[in-house]
Amino acid sequence: MIRIQGLRLRLRQAALGITAAALLSACATQGPAVPGSQPGPFGPATPAAAQVTPEMAAAADTLTRMATLQDRLYKVAAPLLIDNAELCTRHARNLLGFTAKNRHTYPGQYNEAAHMVLGMGERLQVTSVLAGSGAAKAGLRQGDELLAAGGAPLPSGPNSLTKAGAVFRPIVAKQATLPLTIERNGKPRELSIPVTRACAFGIELGNADNINAYADGQRVMLTRGMMAVAENDHELAYVIARTMAHNMLGHATRQRNAATIGGIIENLTNISPDTSMLIGSGGIKAMPAALDAAADRLAIYLLARADYRIEGAASFWKRFADTYPATVLNGHTANHPALAQRIAAINSAVAEVKAKRSGKQPLTP
Repeated sequence: MIRIQGLRLRLRQAALGITAAALLSACATQGPAVPGSQPGPFGPATPAAAQVTPEMAAAADTLTRMATLQDRLYKVAAPLLIDNAELCTRHARNLLGFTAKNRHTYPGQYNEAAHMVLGMGERLQVTSVLAGSGAAKAGLRQGDELLAAGGAPLPSGPNSLTKAGAVFRPIVAKQATLPLTIERNGKPRELSIPVTRACAFGIELGNADNINAYADGQRVMLTRGMMAVAENDHELAYVIARTMAHNMLGHATRQRNAATIGGIIENLTNISPDTSMLIGSGGIKAMPAALDAAADRLAIYLLARADYRIEGAASFWKRFADTYPATVLNGHTANHPALAQRIAAINSAVAEVKAKRSGKQPLTP
């Protein structure tokens, strides 16, 4: 017998930012990003329990586990994205600070599970709100249904997220705030959402157990294997920050790895990815020592500006390389083997940041 009531409660308590991508921005309407609000209801009541099959329950449970990991990513990435907009230069954008989905975001049996168990319907629902963003400050919550923006009705049904971009873009391009009409607990509400300047990198969850992180110039992906290694928020921030730094420094393009890494990211964001792409090196060239050291140096500044504990970065990466050496194919150390140069860059950057803090100087590299 399926314990639908208990499952439903767990699902309603979970955020639904499943397939990670950049936050909704002035330039494009993209997939999920970083949370910060309290969970809200995820739509109408679940249909009769007899209609919920074991397969649907299993699919919904998969979505819930993924959502838990995605929420952790968003929470830790939020200050790195917002507090470093000044350093992102080419990658900074005005973002709406929230992500939204409906049942059609999910393929096949997951579409039905999202509808039957999680209560997601045709309308776009807020799946995550970037902590510290204008959306969070305006009171937008997970589970809010999107009705209109700037007085213009927002689309529902298949492809509604893409269509919503056509409504959002001109408003955000011309205005500092987005007038948004939502429905919460069956009642419409009017909110004014200030745009948020932030690094517009997609924050992606990779559905694979290999222990790695990927940067294709626009997105940051951590596999669930890598997330399992990071024992606390600071350690997870070390991985996110240095992966962001590779994007900021254009390393995937310089290494001519962007297309290969982009393909891996596209694949691993699927609920059921093709893990054969991860055999051997996955086609990714190892990062040269000089580029890796530059990314580690910049990452320390990104971490410091976001108030993460920079003193633990060097010891984390040493332990990581000892546990997951370069001989582990398609692992992080195999793609970033220059540990000695990396540690030297980290220690030097930590000393620089401490000196700048003591001298009350700006934390710019």
